[in-house]
Amino acid sequence: MKVKIRKAKKSDFESVLNLIVELAKFEKLDPPDEKAKKRLYKDTFGKRLSFRILVAQADNEIIGYAFYFFTYSSFLSRKTLYLEDIFITQSKRNLGAGKLFMRRLVKIAKKQKCGRMEWAVLDWNKNAIEFYDKLGAKQLKDWIYYRINFH
Repeated sequence: MKVKIRKAKKSDFESVLNLIVELAKFEKLDPPDEKAKKRLYKDTFGKRLSFRILVAQADNEIIGYAFYFFTYSSFLSRKTLYLEDIFITQSKRNLGAGKLFMRRLVKIAKKQKCGRMEWAVLDWNKNAIEFYDKLGAKQLKDWIYYRINFH
């Protein structure tokens, strides 16, 4: 089964939503409600893009996605590609989609002249941590992420 990574199209949106629900179950979180789904569509395909989505496709099926956007590093004086989510459906893992996503994201970051690429991983997600370690990614030890949610 050959996996292809490409930019998401409007026709992919329902498949991406289904994968988001699968990820929410995996992370024990609530999936997007109807209002959030509408915002997600608008922010993905509207006039002002808030982020970008890549999809992994195998045999005409969307099997994964990666959400990313750009932030800025004042110290590097360059953009940072921030990977918000990367997810591959459980039944289609080990086809190489994760590596293909990461290669494509690194290529995008370099083309955009980014100084770095960053993402966060849940501390209990051992499979993801092992995957990132094998890629040569370095776990940041000095930084603690904080969050304020606005509803």
